[in-house]
Amino acid sequence: MQASLFGVLAAAWIIWAVPFFLIRRGQTGTPHIVRRARWGIVAQAIGFSILWQSAFWLRTPQLWRVVPGVIFLGLADVLSWTSARTLGRQWRFDAGLNEDHQLVQSGAYRYVRHPIYTSMLCLLLGMGLLLTPLPLLGVAFVFFMAGTTFRVRIEDALLASRFGDTFEDYRQRVAAYIPFLY
Repeated sequence: MQASLFGVLAAAWIIWAVPFFLIRRGQTGTPHIVRRARWGIVAQAIGFSILWQSAFWLRTPQLWRVVPGVIFLGLADVLSWTSARTLGRQWRFDAGLNEDHQLVQSGAYRYVRHPIYTSMLCLLLGMGLLLTPLPLLGVAFVFFMAGTTFRVRIEDALLASRFGDTFEDYRQRVAAYIPFLY
């Protein structure tokens, strides 16, 4: 059982990451980048690293954890592929805008403004359900949410500065990264 779970985790991570390597990066001009948003990535990474801080290799998760865990991993992969494809060359590691940046509101962006963060949240929850005791998953969740909220605020401010009322209307209609909630 353990080997198959680790195989599922490895496959989920690989499938999740591949679309980001396939994106063509042909921006025009010099992008406007906010490097302090990297602190959000640090908090998110701490959240993911907390998932590994227990003797997960000694436990076999119960079925009530495996089923939603695998569902979350599958959802993470689907969101990763569809979001990266929709965002296209506008995707970047840093929070920033290209000179020719467009406000994407199609695909998964119709339901959440930041579906890549939604996919990362699903990845965290899926891994956590398969590997981590629930209290530790709760701590990982807090770090991840703090980092994601920090990045979302910075990215939303960038988009609002560029797209004004159009973005404000979008922000009012569409949740940030948890559909129908936030």
